[in-house]
Amino acid sequence: MSRAPRLHPDGKTRCPWPGEDPLYVAYHDTEWGVPEYDDRALYEKLILDGFQAGLSWITILRKRDNFRKAFDDFQPEKIARYTEKKVHALMNDAGIVRNKAKIEGTILSAKSYLDIMEKGPGFSKLLWDFMGGRPKVNNFKTTASVPASTPLSVQISKELSSRGFKFVGPTIVYAFMQATGMVNDHLIDCHCHATCSKMQRKPRLKAK
Repeated sequence: MSRAPRLHPDGKTRCPWPGEDPLYVAYHDTEWGVPEYDDRALYEKLILDGFQAGLSWITILRKRDNFRKAFDDFQPEKIARYTEKKVHALMNDAGIVRNKAKIEGTILSAKSYLDIMEKGPGFSKLLWDFMGGRPKVNNFKTTASVPASTPLSVQISKELSSRGFKFVGPTIVYAFMQATGMVNDHLIDCHCHATCSKMQRKPRLKAK
């Protein structure tokens, strides 16, 4: 179904998907589409997007604090060492999405993340190199124009899969790219489109 931007009571026009939910609106205004270059933050978002598969993002967003507590603030160094006992404990944690395949996938992805960080090129650099270091700004007018995946998300998906990441299909990866500002998919009449478009900065590369 095609949906256009909507005018909110505060006078701002936004993408239609957050509706009037205050938590969702805040996420839309302050996080979604903002370029993220931090390695660990990118790992966290990729994992949460994997957990979202088959669910709505607002479901994950409402549980995000619980996820962070359960998964040691998404520190890959800790997650990579999780044991079967920890997996069992997570499967009994009602505060998160209890899916064993996704929990075990999170551990495998943490190990793959550490491998990229230790042997190069670094997680953020790996991802942003696909974009030339800069976000791609789209100019969609309605949600019907926004793709579920793109040739680039397919390419990134294959790269991540080849490195051992789990739950990184092209659709999940594209949702991740939208959320982390690799692409600016705020509808063109949304007040965040212009704001995010100004964030076309190249990341500062860490000295080696």
